Amino acid sequence: HAGYVKNLNGAIADYPELKGQSLATLLLNLEAVPEAIRGTVRNNGGGHANHSMFWETMKPSGTANGQAVPNGVVAQAITESFGDFSTFQEAFNTAGKQRFGSGWAWLVMTADGKLAVMSTANQDNPLSSGLYPLMGNDVWEHAYYLTYQNRRSDYLDAWWNLIDWDVINRRYEQALAVLDKTA
Repeated sequence: HAGYVKNLNGAIADYPELKGQSLATLLLNLEAVPEAIRGTVRNNGGGHANHSMFWETMKPSGTANGQAVPNGVVAQAITESFGDFSTFQEAFNTAGKQRFGSGWAWLVMTADGKLAVMSTANQDNPLSSGLYPLMGNDVWEHAYYLTYQNRRSDYLDAWWNLIDWDVINRRYEQALAVLDKTA
């Protein structure tokens, strides 16, 4: 993770107009990043953003653990968007299982405030597609290999027990606030 931050900072060091921008702004406006460093910003900025959210949305496994099912406003939004939590969970796990090679499975908010499941390759972040990421699971082999070897499906199933839905509720409310400001 430290490597992502170092490489991102190194890439934008010669571009003072980029230094003051937030990571979210850089990823939202990736096409405005100079072409010479765009790939580095996408890969390393995405790696930093993706992993930061990944760590923040989980509780340590040795603690009280996560909440296996959502609560709060995001629980209601999941039901409205997917019908029920099981359908959402299956769609999310399928996105992770079907990602060929390395990447991420995501719960995102669309520009119209709906929830959707998607997958991105490598360190691509949904912000670059105009979507607000609420929750992401790292399906790179390094995330699960030591415990699950090549059983990505088992990893995806077990991951739900670590989720901190309170954090995801805060991200959901922040996304709604951003949508309200742009409407």
